[in-house]
Amino acid sequence: MADDDHEVVERQVGKGIEAHFDLDDAFSDGEDDYNLEFSSAAIRKHLAENPSWVGNDDREDDGETEYSSARDHDTSISTICLDGSSNSYLESRSSSPSSPPLTAEEQPDEQEVPQDFSDITLSEELSTHGHSTNGHSTSDADTQDEDASPPGDTSYPTIHIDVSRSPPSRVTMSTNTENNGEGRQEDEAVHTVSESNASSSHLPAPSHDIDIPPLPTSPSSPLPRARSPTTPTTSHRRQTYSAGPSAFQKVLSQTRPHFLPPKNRQEDQKHMADWQAMMKQSRAAEEKRRKALQERRLARELKIEQSIYTWQKEILPDWRAVHKNPNLRRLWWNGMPTKLRASLWQQAVGNALALSKDNYKNCLSRANRALSSGSFPAETLQAIEQDVLSTLPSLHIFHPGTGPLYEDLRDMLCAWVVSRADEGLGYVHGTAKIAAMILLNMKPQQGFIVMRNLLERHCMRSLYGSVAAKDDVEAYYRIFDTLLADCMPKIYFNFKQHQISPGAYLPDWLIPLFLDHLPFEACARLWDVLLLEGDSFLFRAALAVLAVLEPRLFFPDRQELLDLLRGENKAALDVAKREGRLLDGAKYDIYGVDEETLWERIDSMEEWWRESTWKRLTQRELPDL
Repeated sequence: MADDDHEVVERQVGKGIEAHFDLDDAFSDGEDDYNLEFSSAAIRKHLAENPSWVGNDDREDDGETEYSSARDHDTSISTICLDGSSNSYLESRSSSPSSPPLTAEEQPDEQEVPQDFSDITLSEELSTHGHSTNGHSTSDADTQDEDASPPGDTSYPTIHIDVSRSPPSRVTMSTNTENNGEGRQEDEAVHTVSESNASSSHLPAPSHDIDIPPLPTSPSSPLPRARSPTTPTTSHRRQTYSAGPSAFQKVLSQTRPHFLPPKNRQEDQKHMADWQAMMKQSRAAEEKRRKALQERRLARELKIEQSIYTWQKEILPDWRAVHKNPNLRRLWWNGMPTKLRASLWQQAVGNALALSKDNYKNCLSRANRALSSGSFPAETLQAIEQDVLSTLPSLHIFHPGTGPLYEDLRDMLCAWVVSRADEGLGYVHGTAKIAAMILLNMKPQQGFIVMRNLLERHCMRSLYGSVAAKDDVEAYYRIFDTLLADCMPKIYFNFKQHQISPGAYLPDWLIPLFLDHLPFEACARLWDVLLLEGDSFLFRAALAVLAVLEPRLFFPDRQELLDLLRGENKAALDVAKREGRLLDGAKYDIYGVDEETLWERIDSMEEWWRESTWKRLTQRELPDL
């Protein structure tokens, strides 16, 4: 440009370029007129050719070198590409503070510099011309160190999610770093970068995996560098539980429901102290009641042992004398001596099947041959093992492997299955309880005969029989419903309202003869009277059990009633656990059902119960009996 043109071009940061020239030149139409071009490439070219255009005052105020103004790029021009890369030309100029100004030959072509925002790529892929979106080569950047990289080159973490790992180590985080001379290096666990891509300074296209793409960087707002470039950060925290109450439990009021306004602290503490005192008194009263009950039971057993002479002299020779003498019958109802149970049970049950003494031996040998040859049904053997596991667990004498009577019980059950095979009948769950009670009082040879004859009584045979006996079982359910409606009409009406029939709870009581639900001492006494009175006493005992549970049988929910009858009431179980009671005994122990309470209900039915009523009902429902 000629010197007489007096043209002054000044660059103001953030305001673009201002041109000053004479008015005569503006109207000149000569061929030597110079056309000013205000593109970014042309402006940089003019600034590089004429460094004297930049004022010295600005350089002195800034305390920089003579070329500092040339390094200050125009902030009015965008240098950010939306694919995550930055303008390598401006970055290279800003990263080399001591580099000289570029000459005209070193300036990038005008077409390589974005003219406006329309030139900025919106694609996530790289340019197909072998360079980055801004079109600048970074071959000179290979000699630069990592410390000389601009602040905007900070890499962003990549998060990897692996659902096959455990929750604490499922999410990992790795950092992808970019070195000016070696390109981007990614985590080896994800993938590796080829050497051809490593020589370029641009960032590769974002991966389409689950990795989060890196955000675009800006030289004006640098981000802190990642803490570790290659080591993934994994959080391993183990949840810990404190032994004491939680912070919420400490402030939660235990003396008022949560839906009511809270009490003040003094009132809450006072009521809590009162509640603890009442609970202490309740536990003391319960312990006193248990001791009194134990003392009465020991006194009753001592009285039975003292009456053994009467048993041996008047009852043992002819047990039928009990039906003729009311005093002997009352003595029988109070319970028989333990040492006489084997002989008295054998006489009371009888031998209606006319089984020989060798019947058990023959059936057991057949069972052993079937077991050795593999012809014994595997399903039946598995059912026997499962039934034995739940048989009187509190006694620990029938436990597999350690119980002294386990082998005898298993042999007796296998022999019983073989004896029923000729009739086409299989195993019934609950038989192990009856066999266990018999084995506790007599030898297997005697017990097998007693067991077979006992289960051949009409009511027991109907419960242990095949599908053909279903009509008889339904007849017995109707008999019990009639007795329940006459004895406890309120419970009968509640059961009918919730559609609870005797079939929902009566088989669980009668098939094992109450051994699953009642304490062992109460069951032993029930068995004494059952063998004497027959099937009618089974229903009388069942009514007595319902009478003990009567205060609990008015729940408005059907499922809650069924859970209570099964011995699975949640509230009662929680109370038993809180009091530290063992739950391996009878199911109704949690309801406080014991021998004394049960027999109080049975004795209270003496005036109401009539044998004539039982006979009339059986003749109506079971005319063929």
